[in-house]
Amino acid sequence: MRWLKTFLLLIIPLALLGCNTLAQRSSTGVVVARRAQIRSSTAVVAADLLQVNRGDQVDILDSIDVPDPNDNTRKERWLRVRAHDEDATEGWIESRNVMPQDVMEASKKLGSEDEGVPPQASGQLRASSNLRLTPDRSGNENIMMRLDSGSSFDIVSWKRVPKPTSSESIESDIAPKAGSAQQGSTKSNRQNEENKEPEETNELWYKVRLPAVTSPAPAGWIYGKQVELAVPSDIIFYRTGREFVAWQRLDGESKEASSTGDKDAGREAKPGSWLILEKSSSNQPHTLEEPDFDRIYVLGYDKRNQEHYTAYRSPDLKGYLPAKVEGQGDSKTFTLRLLEEGGGPKDVQYSLYKDARGVLKITAPNLPPREKRKK
Repeated sequence: MRWLKTFLLLIIPLALLGCNTLAQRSSTGVVVARRAQIRSSTAVVAADLLQVNRGDQVDILDSIDVPDPNDNTRKERWLRVRAHDEDATEGWIESRNVMPQDVMEASKKLGSEDEGVPPQASGQLRASSNLRLTPDRSGNENIMMRLDSGSSFDIVSWKRVPKPTSSESIESDIAPKAGSAQQGSTKSNRQNEENKEPEETNELWYKVRLPAVTSPAPAGWIYGKQVELAVPSDIIFYRTGREFVAWQRLDGESKEASSTGDKDAGREAKPGSWLILEKSSSNQPHTLEEPDFDRIYVLGYDKRNQEHYTAYRSPDLKGYLPAKVEGQGDSKTFTLRLLEEGGGPKDVQYSLYKDARGVLKITAPNLPPREKRKK
């Protein structure tokens, strides 16, 4: 009896400690797949217990790495979860379909960094791509979820980062182009040599805000080569040799991708006046510190004649985002960060007003013109 009591005194605290450890491992998560199944096991022939949809909450009870049935060298992580349905269904789901709550909180924190900053542009995905917590594709630890091709979003900012070296294991966010599986073709190799561009040493990333219909995570980073800028249809035909890299409506509300998730992110309800930031194209490799734009273009709109006109076009300059439009009605200002000669970036404010004929005018600061960028 004495031995039994000693045994119980030792085993009960250990059991309680085990329970506490299990409780610490438990967490909550949100379903990120449009639709997914909670299954009876991780086996291929397992029964489907419950369908869950994007945005549904689940409790994460445990996890396990299971060999990929199509590739034994790879493993897929599965989560044991409890759904929040009437039956509190428990079962297994692939981890790629669920975002843990701590990752969700990290995404919210990322979004809060730009609170009050208006969208600088809008974009959509050329192909399915990863949404990441950081602008880095050298691994998969920072991947939040996979976004569908055509997903639209607001672009808040962007940055250039050093390209991963060839010695690093790059987790590619680029989907293969149609027909690219045919490798070793002499004709293809010859075309690649003819169209070879200077090798880039860095890569562009976009920091984005996402609509709830696209992603439960409100913010993240997307690899730039996957993004197509969705220039509004109202202004897209006014490009004159330079690319539009950012834009904001100066009258009324511009349609934001974050409000609808509409795949036609460039469609505008009606014409209007715009602040447009342009950048010259170049065949030289990009640098980490290069400016975001090199010319300001303000496009006015004559409601009576129903036509656009150039209200202002700046000389060449060096500018950095974000751009911010403020004010009400016809009395507005926009502020940009411009690099001054011999100094660093400085916030510069431009004023907008309309003359007696209703024509949009710009009061610009007295900035010296810069030498045009060589192409």
